[in-house]
Amino acid sequence: MGSGTVQNDGVKWTRAVHHLSELAEKCAELATGPSYSLSVRQLWAFGNILGPADDLEWVNVVLVVDLPVEDVPWLSQPHGAEHWANAARLPKNPIVGLWRSAHAPVWNHHIVRPALVWDVESGVDEAVLTAVREGRGEDVRTSAPPADELRARLEDELALCLASLRRQTKEYDDRRWAPGKLTPVSDALWRASDGYLDVLDALG
Repeated sequence: MGSGTVQNDGVKWTRAVHHLSELAEKCAELATGPSYSLSVRQLWAFGNILGPADDLEWVNVVLVVDLPVEDVPWLSQPHGAEHWANAARLPKNPIVGLWRSAHAPVWNHHIVRPALVWDVESGVDEAVLTAVREGRGEDVRTSAPPADELRARLEDELALCLASLRRQTKEYDDRRWAPGKLTPVSDALWRASDGYLDVLDALG
């Protein structure tokens, strides 16, 4: 899931942290550089990059965008995501990026206790990067929500995913026999289906 497309046999720890640090700097650069249709507000890290220093397969990150929650359902790519990702060189690096709305919590069943690396208001958090580099990511992770709060969050996500699945199904049906490439529409439908089923399984 996400934006990582690079095939690799593992990433050395120092390189993984370098990729995370470089992406944080790129987020800051793009936030003040040329105008993009997508406004990225925060960069979070989660998963193995917040564990003990060791080689890993991917660097898992969350890119928080200033869009309504209904425009960023789980596992979707909001409009402009591909353009922004190319500018940030995400497809060139062993990074898996997930997109989230700034108007809802970042965490869910998959993004567990993430750490904020960069914020458009406060910049790059060097203390977090230092902790990650030293294998002390546990020290900078956010607290886990109570079980009832997590379930309520997933129920909200499921409703958003279902609405997205219905929209994308209708768009696919409308575009199926129309001129032009169908791949963007079919890909969006696949992402909507994947997101809905993932949250449904998590609730089950």
